[in-house]
Amino acid sequence: MTATLPAEEFDTHVGPDPNPALHNDDLGPLPQERRRWGAFEIFNVWTNDVQSLAGYTLAASLFITAGINGWWVFAAIVIAGFFVNWLVNLTGKPSVKYGIPYAVMARSSMGVRGAQFPALVRGIVAIFWYGAQTYFASTAVALALDAIFGDPQLAVFLGMDLIDWVSYVVVAALQVVLFVRGISWIERFLNFAGPAVYLVMITLLVAIWVQAGDRLLPAVGSIFTNDSVEGWAAVGAFVGVIGTIIAYFSAVVINFGDFARFSRSEKAMRRGNFLGLPVSLTFFTFLSLFITAGAYIVLQDGQGDPLTNPADIVGLVGNVFLTIVAALTFVVATVGINLVANFIPPAYDLSNLAPQRISFRRGGYVTAAVGFVVGALWVATISQIGLPTFVDTLGAILAPLYGVLVADYYVIQRRSLKVADLFSMDPQSRYYYRRGWNVRALAAIGIAGVFSVAAVWVPALAVLSGFAWVIGAVLGGCLYLLVMWGYRPAGADTGTAPTPAAAESDV
Repeated sequence: MTATLPAEEFDTHVGPDPNPALHNDDLGPLPQERRRWGAFEIFNVWTNDVQSLAGYTLAASLFITAGINGWWVFAAIVIAGFFVNWLVNLTGKPSVKYGIPYAVMARSSMGVRGAQFPALVRGIVAIFWYGAQTYFASTAVALALDAIFGDPQLAVFLGMDLIDWVSYVVVAALQVVLFVRGISWIERFLNFAGPAVYLVMITLLVAIWVQAGDRLLPAVGSIFTNDSVEGWAAVGAFVGVIGTIIAYFSAVVINFGDFARFSRSEKAMRRGNFLGLPVSLTFFTFLSLFITAGAYIVLQDGQGDPLTNPADIVGLVGNVFLTIVAALTFVVATVGINLVANFIPPAYDLSNLAPQRISFRRGGYVTAAVGFVVGALWVATISQIGLPTFVDTLGAILAPLYGVLVADYYVIQRRSLKVADLFSMDPQSRYYYRRGWNVRALAAIGIAGVFSVAAVWVPALAVLSGFAWVIGAVLGGCLYLLVMWGYRPAGADTGTAPTPAAAESDV
């Protein structure tokens, strides 16, 4: 049964005449009758994010590079899953309540105009992720084609041969087609992909375990351990893994409202988050740990570095049929989450910049075009920094936005928004601040963002690199509360609007 909230909590009216510069049908509050998602749909959002090729590659890379026992890395990833679950419950709650996407939610803290800046930053980060995930999905298609054509030796351009490029274009085009077909098609896509990937991975693990026998369990702990990582260094590595996994999910964490607004109730959202994050992430990480270790001792004979891409591991099995089936399944999973996590959010964010001129669909086309260029350069340039560093950097950029959003809604706004004012340019409206900008919030984000990104890239702060997301989020939220100290949103309790003088003095 759907939970019933007090009538005032479903106040999603945008007023009789919302400003067209701030409103279109995609940005407006979603009416209750269009909120069809239950726990299963939310679960599938996270399951597909976890199961993507980039997700597996990141987990496997952390097993290899952390330098600690594989079981400790596994525990760190599970802990991160519980923490992310708590984070998204916080950001999802207001969007379930009011039916608004992140781009609109950000207006509460940044101002109706100022919200364009964080939304644009979030959109740019999502586009980078979109390009990266598109490339990872294309590697599975390329694996299937190589298996069919006997792995021909072809000329290479920007790190990819002709089969790689054909695969990349096919995946990019498939994503645009699904986007055009609409959210219902994407829902069906995700509902199929989640179970299919688990079936393939379980089959692969069984095949490897049969060959590995009693060698597999000892290998899980031993092959990833680096004797030089001991004491406090091991503790730092453990916490660093937690921080990197949180950063991996940060792109979805910050804009989870884009999906939560489709939930029928907060209870359904919370149940879906729990099943899709700590539960699904634990199972997938268990499979990743054993497949990576097993493939190293069985398929690689302990030679070279353990493989981090499951598509490459499947390719070593030598079964063309299994290779094709597994490759297509991984493509489905990666494309599904790429659309949900990295295509739809920037489409909203770009539409938010100019609702009159940029529709949700047009924003999607821009995302596809720019993301195509990013993915095309992945092998030759971007991947050279390493996937964990790439993840930590993007997470550090987004972290202050999360801290400010949560601090504003739960402390400054006291969990009560005036929805009509989110779409109003009236100087007396609650979120107008000064000419539509809350410069205090932007200053807090800027300061926190510089420090969190520096934690990833400045050698003197290297010990903090795994904590970059947490540092940025906490610092951003604390600075925001500091600069907004004593500020009380006009009309928060009475619904009355501030006077022009009050609006100016509050900022």
